[in-house]
Amino acid sequence: MSLEINPLQKLADRQVISITGDGAAAWLNNLVTCEVAKLAPGQASYGALLSPQGKILFDLFVAGDVERVLLDTGDAEGLLKRLLIYRLRAKLEITIDAALGVGVSSGKPDIGIVFTDPRVAEMGFRTIAAKDALVDCNGYDDRRIKLGIADYISDFAAETVFPHEVNLDQFGGVSFSKGCYVGQEVVSRMQHRGTARNRVLPVRFDGTPPKPKTEIRCGDKLIGETLSTSGQRGLALVRIDRLADISAPLIADSATLHVERPDWFKIDFAIPEMAR
Repeated sequence: MSLEINPLQKLADRQVISITGDGAAAWLNNLVTCEVAKLAPGQASYGALLSPQGKILFDLFVAGDVERVLLDTGDAEGLLKRLLIYRLRAKLEITIDAALGVGVSSGKPDIGIVFTDPRVAEMGFRTIAAKDALVDCNGYDDRRIKLGIADYISDFAAETVFPHEVNLDQFGGVSFSKGCYVGQEVVSRMQHRGTARNRVLPVRFDGTPPKPKTEIRCGDKLIGETLSTSGQRGLALVRIDRLADISAPLIADSATLHVERPDWFKIDFAIPEMAR
């Protein structure tokens, strides 16, 4: 499946934060869920800055430039304020670079800092480039929804979900080997105890697609809630432990739901025939 985006699509809801100074990558590595210190030129990582309770405050892509670290994020002002709190005595300059924007494309662009989407390769390429080099067009949201990837700004509010629930553990958004970061104890405990029961999954609808945050039920049993939609496809936050035991079709408002398991999803779980 191709992303069908040409030329670069500008993601208007993403902004860029620049971090400069000695030890910027190592400092950031001690704050966010993903691996930053070991990034090679041309690579990027995707992760999040968490609350001390382990819930996502901000999602972010981290890319290295020659002299700085760049963050592609959906709430630059909020993230900047939080990073400045954590800066303490570190000799770093942390600013929003208003001249830069974020673009996505199915083919590798030849402008800006370019990297393959670190979540799922089928998402294509991302680039951090001058805003005036990017154009408005369509395709990105259709693609991410079909692949089962939540958009943090569109689908969730801050401090409402853990990284496992939006599958950061499934596509490398959480490092379980690098050591401490904010919220690390909670995330590690969920990993080792296997207590993450809610998962974002792609779904198909028979009938009128429901609005986001519509309850998904099997009879009187609550199975989850809907998120973003695109045509007859969408995303849902699903209790996969309850999904295995359903005895009737899944309903959200007036629509019947069919749950899919993405190719990139590493956890095996049962989807009963009536939910497929």
